[in-house]
Amino acid sequence: MGKLYVRVDDRLIHGQTIVAWCPTLGIQEIVAVDDVSAANPMLKSILTMGVPKNYKTSIVTTQEARELLCDGSEKTRLLIVKFPQKLEELRQQIAGCEKLILGNLAKRPDTVHKVSGATGIFYLSDSDVEILDSLAQSGIDVVFHQLPTSAKTAWKDFMATL
Repeated sequence: MGKLYVRVDDRLIHGQTIVAWCPTLGIQEIVAVDDVSAANPMLKSILTMGVPKNYKTSIVTTQEARELLCDGSEKTRLLIVKFPQKLEELRQQIAGCEKLILGNLAKRPDTVHKVSGATGIFYLSDSDVEILDSLAQSGIDVVFHQLPTSAKTAWKDFMATL
């Protein structure tokens, strides 16, 4: 079975994903999970237009992601979701992931936590914190990490500030 890395990034697939994360993690397949984008051919095209052909890339619905992640692939995958709530829906499928990397979470109406000490933009709602803490408590390594070359903040260090 291949490795699975999970990233929360409200931009889904973008330059940093392709240029920095994929080579660093040895990614062979990118799976972006977003029901809206998966249903819109134009958005799918925009998200994949800058991805080199050596990366198998899928923009899928939550249900399609569940099925895809159960297929027993030997590839090293990067699963990207926009928000932590999607991780709750995919909890069983991401249980054995290598790392959950929090990349970019812009301010939203329900966000009440701005993560200090980490490079990047990280705003979390109480619900986000609850979901991510539950995943961390289940044994998943959760980190705030904008780029592989930037400083990272461990989930436990963030939780100590609350």
